[in-house]
Amino acid sequence: MSLGYLQPELYSEDQYDESHVLDLNLSTLECYSVSSTSSLQSIHRCFLDETRNCKRLKVEPSIGESIESKEIVHRGCSGMRTNSSNSLRKLQFRDHIWAYTQRYLAVEAMEEAAAAIMQGDQSEMREEGNGDAMKLVQRLIACAEAVACRDKTHASALLSELSSKALVFGTSFQRVASCFVQGLVDRLALVQPSGAVGIVGQSAREMVMTNEKEEALRLVYEICPYIQFSHFIANESILEAFEGESSIHVVDLGMTQGLPHVHQWRNLISSLAKRPGSSSRCLKISGVGNCEEGLQTIGDKLKHYAKGLGVNFEFLMVQSNLENLQAEDFSILEGEVLVINSILQLHCLVKESRGALNSVLQILHKLLPKLLVLVEQDSSHNGPFFLGRFMEALHYYSAIFDALDAMLPKYDTRRAKIEQFFFAEEIKNIVSCEGPARVERHERIDQWRRRMSRAGFQSAPIKMLTKAKQWLAKFKVCEGYTIVEEKGCLVLGWNSKPIIAASCWKCS
Repeated sequence: MSLGYLQPELYSEDQYDESHVLDLNLSTLECYSVSSTSSLQSIHRCFLDETRNCKRLKVEPSIGESIESKEIVHRGCSGMRTNSSNSLRKLQFRDHIWAYTQRYLAVEAMEEAAAAIMQGDQSEMREEGNGDAMKLVQRLIACAEAVACRDKTHASALLSELSSKALVFGTSFQRVASCFVQGLVDRLALVQPSGAVGIVGQSAREMVMTNEKEEALRLVYEICPYIQFSHFIANESILEAFEGESSIHVVDLGMTQGLPHVHQWRNLISSLAKRPGSSSRCLKISGVGNCEEGLQTIGDKLKHYAKGLGVNFEFLMVQSNLENLQAEDFSILEGEVLVINSILQLHCLVKESRGALNSVLQILHKLLPKLLVLVEQDSSHNGPFFLGRFMEALHYYSAIFDALDAMLPKYDTRRAKIEQFFFAEEIKNIVSCEGPARVERHERIDQWRRRMSRAGFQSAPIKMLTKAKQWLAKFKVCEGYTIVEEKGCLVLGWNSKPIIAASCWKCS
């Protein structure tokens, strides 16, 4: 496979820190066990092969993120290809130290993950089907290992076996395994003889929203607390920023990206209408998105709703994607208090070069917002090694599927739609895609803290833990969901496994 994003500029302090971004304890998979240490040893062998000398050096800034760049030095699991080697600058000593440190930390994390599986709860394993559940875990990890090592023959045989074991209407782990199997099939189909992994078609955010995906998104919003939790924290933070102010301007990033933003802003308008003096206050929302028709539709709906409640409201369209955003795109008047709202958006800009994200954060900082609300998935699905990403994603989505298992009956078609048309799409993007096509680059809140700090923002602690817990109780989801405060952020999780993290920032 190709590890083209291990570039020299990523070796600096402000880039991937595997000691923070790899969390492979697999607590949600502890109901399974491994009969021997052979699987662990095999994983270690392939993981070391995958990481050994896998560097791709960026020569010219214009090269971009192409996995098949002509000016690279690449050594895969079973070979080395050298092109234009004279043009490559020599690795510095600190680069070697960084690479070996990350390799050690990653292998150590893999060992902990496998140990967690081997020490699993036997009673839970019996409920899942005793030896069958254990074999499914072993086969799935072995298949990921074979794909990482470009062993197409062995991987194909394992995928054939897994396809009959990973069932869409099976146990929680069988269902999540079926999504990972789909991703592995797609990735294996793109493995080239040289070891490079091609780019999978369109990115998830550029694909046409089908009726099935729209329905799945609606069900996620209604049944799962993740999006509504994000909107609740964002709106409460905006209302706090509105205290003592007569005019507030909210910039909503990615308004036409599929999330039900109308619900969020209808709730905000409704809350403003209930407050004393609402008629003398003005709310302006600037929606960022590529689809002019979609923005216009959202704006018209919100204007009509605000007029019915007597709230002074203005809607502005900013037709642009995030990467091309400019400070001049926004019309901010003197006396307006600015709040930026980013719900599950910025992780799509975390590319190998990091240039896109840094540029956007700098532009947002130039706007001098009173508050920036940031909500992202709290998991490390953007590590530099495929096996590490695979294991972390397996841990993360197993928790989500466990939660769905507790909320909906086994043969409920709503659950199948949520899993297969929403979460499966994220899983397949993480597992099968590379380069610009891989947009589900979720990272932990600690990584976001460092990034926001470097961009000139400082944390504005969210002090509403009690209110958030009261909201969760009113949401009437099953027991198992938790909300905890972590260094000024609020984290929604399932049985202590972090799922979504909300944080607030102000200009320093």
